[in-house]
Amino acid sequence: MADKGIDEDSAFREIVERMTEKYPDVPAERVSEIVGNVRSEMTTAKVRDFVPVLAEREVKSRIKEERKARAQS
Repeated sequence: MADKGIDEDSAFREIVERMTEKYPDVPAERVSEIVGNVRSEMTTAKVRDFVPVLAEREVKSRIKEERKARAQS
């Protein structure tokens, strides 16, 4: 039976692309760094199917926090 699991590498590349498009004021390198950090934090998740969805939510949250902090300074 073929593995029907997700391709996490592709999923995370797509997260970087979506977040870079959604937040053009945030440098692509910073978006990639945030995505990489979030992905690293999720390496121990036992159920992998939801990791990209949960990671994308966390990435959005961190980007919004950073933008808010920048706007206040």
